[in-house]
Amino acid sequence: MNKNCLECNEKIVGREDKKFCSDGCRNAYNNKINKDSTNFMRNTNNKLRKNYRILSELNVDGKSKTTRSKLLGKGFDFEYFTNILNTKSGNTYCFVYDQGYMSLENDFFILVKKDI
Repeated sequence: MNKNCLECNEKIVGREDKKFCSDGCRNAYNNKINKDSTNFMRNTNNKLRKNYRILSELNVDGKSKTTRSKLLGKGFDFEYFTNILNTKSGNTYCFVYDQGYMSLENDFFILVKKDI
């Protein structure tokens, strides 16, 4: 049975279940299908990544406290997060993936890391 590479359409030699002729073609194909399709998506994902890096950097122990000015000084954008958690006690945490934050009094924030 003749199979052709999904990326370059060259004949594949080797295992029966192979889809690509080389690692380069496999990488190129996956990069193409996984790329952000619009500038809006790319910009949103970049802001989420930046927010995640900032929270991770400030919250190395899994629970810590910081200020609004420190977050803003590092470039944190409060408009971009992935989900909201409302606790039974009435607290609201915003999360960027597994890194979360909640506003406290006097412009302080508690930073937490969700156990996955």
